[in-house]
Amino acid sequence: MRALLIPLALAGFCQAAQAGDISSAYTDLDWKKDCVTYAQAAEGDGDWASLVCSGYRGYPVLVGYDDARESVYYGFPSDDMTAVWESFTAFNGSGPKVEWRIETNGDIAIPFAAIHRRSVSNPEDEKKSIEVLVVAKVAQPEEHQGCTIGLVLATGNAQANDLARKLADEKAKTFTCGKDKREVIGDVPPFGRVDN
Repeated sequence: MRALLIPLALAGFCQAAQAGDISSAYTDLDWKKDCVTYAQAAEGDGDWASLVCSGYRGYPVLVGYDDARESVYYGFPSDDMTAVWESFTAFNGSGPKVEWRIETNGDIAIPFAAIHRRSVSNPEDEKKSIEVLVVAKVAQPEEHQGCTIGLVLATGNAQANDLARKLADEKAKTFTCGKDKREVIGDVPPFGRVDN
């Protein structure tokens, strides 16, 4: 029996060694410094804009702003960005830092998930916002599949960052956008596709 356990243990070790190391990297998101506006409303045509921002090592961050709501997309999009608009129904804005979850194999480091704090207006108290961590699948150059895979209530939740990382690490790589259901942790404000 003992002779059988040693090869099994070695096989498990080899499988673990093949999986890449996962770590975090952080990038800034400042509309004035890190982004370029590539489309915006003409005068009298509402309040909207589309921006492309620098992300992790050439991976872009696309921000769609419309009527005080933001939709943020991480990675390489397909041609139709209107199909990936996701936001909170309440007014909201994104935080100044993006956490990228990165898998490293040798010299290759690939960001597979992004965690980004959002401030959402609180309908019960306009002076206080609700903080939510949005966990997203990062769209790769060859796949163009990016979407929100989970939402973690951060207000009053000391474990929010750890929960968001766990969710990213366990689900982002295998999540199928448009098919799989996103996970929600805590009493998060309504979120989804919003047609303004």
